[in-house]
Amino acid sequence: MPPTDTIRPLVGVNAELKDYNGFDMLATGYKYVASVIEASGAIAVLVPTMGDDEHGGDYPLDDLINRLDGMVLTGGRSNIEPHHYDGEQFRPETYRDPLRDSTTLPLARKAIERGLPIFGICRGIQEINVALGGSLHPYLWEVEGHNDHRMPQTDTMATRFGPRHPVILSRGRLFADIASRAGIEGDRVTVNSLHGQGLNRVADGLVVEATSEDGVVEGVSMPDAPGFVIGVQWHAEYRTENHDFNRALFKAFGDAARRRGLARLGADVA
Repeated sequence: MPPTDTIRPLVGVNAELKDYNGFDMLATGYKYVASVIEASGAIAVLVPTMGDDEHGGDYPLDDLINRLDGMVLTGGRSNIEPHHYDGEQFRPETYRDPLRDSTTLPLARKAIERGLPIFGICRGIQEINVALGGSLHPYLWEVEGHNDHRMPQTDTMATRFGPRHPVILSRGRLFADIASRAGIEGDRVTVNSLHGQGLNRVADGLVVEATSEDGVVEGVSMPDAPGFVIGVQWHAEYRTENHDFNRALFKAFGDAARRRGLARLGADVA
């Protein structure tokens, strides 16, 4: 068996349906793939958003999970439709992606049940929460007491993804431990903010790892899950080389995926 640090785990990164000059394309942001490769030390593969319901309910999620060592659920422009958590119907102008919903929600549930390490980012943390029975604020900026966490209206990436506010790490929890092991002092880290939805009722089994100063849930984990499960509301994938905590999160995820890879290889050899 090769030593642990020589294994490059296979990590799925979900690709969603996008319009490109009138053509339907399956794509994801470069920064997600780059962070998986560089900060997690993994091999990244794109997982298409095909929609389980669109294929008679037989999209091979179990086969996919068998072949992966980890899964990153990315952010995106679309919002999870409220009927998945018994919420009120969206306003007509709200951007949605039912194909993604019907792929990533069952994928998140099955991945967690099967012990596949999973890292949800922005929309991804929301998918984890809804998949496990939690709910969302569909228009977070209208909730009394919460600030406007939506993306700054600018074409400059550095401004869009620049630091916006601190999050407070829950004492004695996984994120605080990851920060400590990375040499980060204190219980606050500064993050970006580009989301219109946010967690409302936190699903059973998830624990809150980080909150913003206005009380928005910014990070979760699942201590009793059979595998590593974390989610963050900010875009941790943006320039991890310049953000020690984000890089530490990707490393912790990569380490969990590597352990899964070693176990999977051992089972294949046996």
